[in-house]
Amino acid sequence: MCGRYYIDNDTAREILKLARQADEKMPGTVGGFGMEIAAKDIYPTETAPILALFGSGLECRWQRWGFPGFQKGKVIFNARCESAMEKPMFREAVLHRRAIIPAAWFYEWDRNKQKHLFYRQGGVPLFMAGCYRKYEDGDRFVILTTQANASMEPVHDRMPLVLEREEAVDWLLEDGAAEKLLRKSPPLLERRTEYEQMSLF
Repeated sequence: MCGRYYIDNDTAREILKLARQADEKMPGTVGGFGMEIAAKDIYPTETAPILALFGSGLECRWQRWGFPGFQKGKVIFNARCESAMEKPMFREAVLHRRAIIPAAWFYEWDRNKQKHLFYRQGGVPLFMAGCYRKYEDGDRFVILTTQANASMEPVHDRMPLVLEREEAVDWLLEDGAAEKLLRKSPPLLERRTEYEQMSLF
């Protein structure tokens, strides 16, 4: 799963780079935009920047993280790749309102409640696949999760669906790519903990 992640101003620059790459593939898709992002952790129910198609254009917008849950005050902030296309809450969003949620890293806790940071080698940003829905109080997004790969398994059995840059563009623009990407295994990540400088898989 993914219940907290970190963004900074480098994240903003990577959003713009990804948007420009998408514009090369589908000219005219992206309008000009820029932003500054304060470095901070993002928790469910908070707003965060996502990249998605809105109408005919690719835009970066701030949305609230988490769909309203079935119990009052609860939110659903992850969707399982394996079942997202079968569940009414997620199906239409995956088909028509896919998003990329950028991050510098995300956090996960093991069974001993030790916090771990997961990130790409060399400071490459994480492009997490997600989708969004429209609600009366504004648009909201969720992050898609999949079975953990070898770099994540020692800590947790689930992880975000992290995409490579070109895959992220396809996720946003290519309807036919969505179902295939839901079945992919994310790239191996590096892990850092409070008692360990770095673990590379």
